[in-house]
Amino acid sequence: MKQFYDYYNNLVKLSFADHPFSRDPKHVWVICRYEGKWLLTEHKERGREFPGGKVEDGEQAFEAAIREVKEETGAVVDQLRYLGQYHVDGKGGTIIKNVYFAEIARIEKEDHYFETNGPVLLDHLPDALNKRKGYSFMMKDEVLPACLERIETAL
Repeated sequence: MKQFYDYYNNLVKLSFADHPFSRDPKHVWVICRYEGKWLLTEHKERGREFPGGKVEDGEQAFEAAIREVKEETGAVVDQLRYLGQYHVDGKGGTIIKNVYFAEIARIEKEDHYFETNGPVLLDHLPDALNKRKGYSFMMKDEVLPACLERIETAL
């Protein structure tokens, strides 16, 4: 398990074990690849980030991951792999989030992308994301680099 402080100085615990903090997390985050590119979304308030969100009542986390990717980018998930889970002790309470890696089959144009402006495709993620304007706080802590390393070595 890895521990660090996030962008807002909250304690984060990240583990690649099988659901170490909750079997029923209420949040998901999905690192997406499509045709060799990174698929992000442009959140209307936070900036560029990988898709994700809350697990709805009666929904499993993996179902929420697939739904959130579709809603925020128009993308259809081909393969979804659980990467790990993180636990944040924030000022507003505790958040437990599953992190997934998705390979995308196709991107469909949507009439509405909910709280985002739709898909953003990048050949490469920029260096020093933690200092880049226009990117969400979720892209600026140690969760993303650790997950990218996990994707490269384990998948």
